[in-house]
Amino acid sequence: MRKTALITGASAGIGLGLARLFASKQNDVVLVARRGERLREVGTALETQCGITAHAVVADLAAVDGARRLYDEVTERGLEIEYLVNNAGFGTFGPFAETDAVETMDLVRVNIGALTELTALFLPAMVARHSGRVLNRASAAAFQPGPLMATYYASKAYVLHFSEALNEELEGTGVSVTAVCPGPVHTEFQQVAGMETSRLVRDKRLITVEEVAEAGYEAMMRGKAYVIPGLGNKLLAFGVRFAPRRFVAKFVRRLQEDR
Repeated sequence: MRKTALITGASAGIGLGLARLFASKQNDVVLVARRGERLREVGTALETQCGITAHAVVADLAAVDGARRLYDEVTERGLEIEYLVNNAGFGTFGPFAETDAVETMDLVRVNIGALTELTALFLPAMVARHSGRVLNRASAAAFQPGPLMATYYASKAYVLHFSEALNEELEGTGVSVTAVCPGPVHTEFQQVAGMETSRLVRDKRLITVEEVAEAGYEAMMRGKAYVIPGLGNKLLAFGVRFAPRRFVAKFVRRLQEDR
């Protein structure tokens, strides 16, 4: 019997890469995003290519009741979720004082609130049957403060620490929680965040969606607390532990600023 993976933010980028990977491993998929037509296109393609069943669920995880509505719909369809992939998220770029407050709170609700609520809703059933995996998308940003992307970096620090704590709590239950922590990835994220000219990404060879998906999937299946794809990102995450905090913030700001 095939298992089912629920992937948020599945219409593009890393979420789409993860959806393709889970489907290629002969898992049914629940594809979640705001773009219904795009989700149905992806689902049809995966069913044709992989011979699995794809369920498209339109959800706005920035809405206060977005996560609960998603859970209720999945439950009403009678779907048992073996793999919960909290991938949905976005960033904003620029000084925090100039950031739109509504957009900031949408970021917090998607990157932190929905991820936490979906984990809280789906995890008990996994523990009860002693089987299940949660993959949360954090970021290499989780390991340091991020001037000019303050809320995004802070949200990813939350995701990392939350995942590590839960993975420890769940030891011996047959369930695990993993955070995948990529650096900049070649997706539409930079355009959406408005940071195409940042030193961090401009003219850089960015890691691919497929590399991130493979690393996250493998680490999740092994029950690891977190994984950092890419040697450079691993070295940076390790190195900042030994640098003065103020220096780290200044260094990151210089990386973030326009060239």
